[in-house]
Amino acid sequence: MITKEFLVELTTTVPEGTDPAEVSRRRADESVRAKELAAAGHLVRLWRPVGELRSIGVWRADSEADLRAKVLGTLPLWPWMTAVVTAVQPHPNDPGQR
Repeated sequence: MITKEFLVELTTTVPEGTDPAEVSRRRADESVRAKELAAAGHLVRLWRPVGELRSIGVWRADSEADLRAKVLGTLPLWPWMTAVVTAVQPHPNDPGQR
């Protein structure tokens, strides 16, 4: 059972000179992998700030190490990503917890 939640901010920077076909292939593969991770319970929610090329999401894993190695590390765009990971827990005043 996946026990911890993390707020993850991902920024992708495509290396200069990368073949556009490679970028397109990885983006298509990324979409497939995100669906798989959602089905497995790892990817809970994902947002893109308006006008920005980064994402913010709620992810689940047993630990931050597992999140980075076994979940995020399986994303096709991962080699081009930087990640800011924050472990989170429910707040007692969260209206979703009622």
